[in-house]
Amino acid sequence: MDVTVHGRGNLEMAIRAFRKKTQKEGLVKEARRRKAFEKPSEKIKRRAEESIARKKKARKTEGSY
Repeated sequence: MDVTVHGRGNLEMAIRAFRKKTQKEGLVKEARRRKAFEKPSEKIKRRAEESIARKKKARKTEGSY
């Protein structure tokens, strides 16, 4: 992942771009999830919830052309 900085004034913009990229790729969420051990039952529950959320999002965007 690359974020280019042009001059001193754009440092804040570079930080903002970096945060957006990490958020989009899910790195922050993944790091927080890996911070502590996750029980197998919690893992199954989390994956099921993520699947439901993906399906809801797909249905929501499906109708709006």
